[in-house]
Amino acid sequence: MLQPVTREFLREAVAVPEARSFVRDVLDAWGVSERCDDVLTCVSELATNVVRHDETHGRSFHVALSGRDGLLRIEVHDASRRHPVIKSPGADSTTGRGLLLVNELSDGWGVEPQDPRGKVVWTEFKIAAAQGVTRPW
Repeated sequence: MLQPVTREFLREAVAVPEARSFVRDVLDAWGVSERCDDVLTCVSELATNVVRHDETHGRSFHVALSGRDGLLRIEVHDASRRHPVIKSPGADSTTGRGLLLVNELSDGWGVEPQDPRGKVVWTEFKIAAAQGVTRPW
């Protein structure tokens, strides 16, 4: 089992590349190299959704990683109760494809409400057993 790791990000555009960098650093520390591009793309899409669509105007959100039994789980926690939905954007649309990508690149994803407020959008990836090397964050 990989020790769960969480980091908080301010709800600003710069948080998207910061979240990607955080996830990449954790994966490197854990010795997880497979599917990194898929994982990082999904992290970007989920973090972007929080930055663009969190109607609560929460000041921050959290990204959490955990892994066990060959499954890597990424969670994005935010203060909004609004559930994201997969859209069908038109060919000329420049937005609306994020969850389509998450759905295609991951081995599963979903949304769970959190008490007393907010939600977790999670995505999972089947991976080989990682080395389990961890760093304190």
